[in-house]
Amino acid sequence: MTDERHSPTTAGPTPQPTPTVTVTRSTPVNPAGTAAPPADEPAALPFGIPPDRPEFLVGAAFAGGLVAAIILKRLGGG
Repeated sequence: MTDERHSPTTAGPTPQPTPTVTVTRSTPVNPAGTAAPPADEPAALPFGIPPDRPEFLVGAAFAGGLVAAIILKRLGGG
């Protein structure tokens, strides 16, 4: 151990090496029985939202939650 204050320590157990895993690639199949689009093609999002702009879905979910909260507050009489 060194006298340096911020030197790393080895207080924990030594990690064991992970076993080697062989990865095979298969073609995913939809429930309809047709092959799914390849992973390198962008997936289509609902309502014509571009695949590179998923933040639109987050904003829509936030707005929907806000509207639901306002409606529930009015119905609850609070």
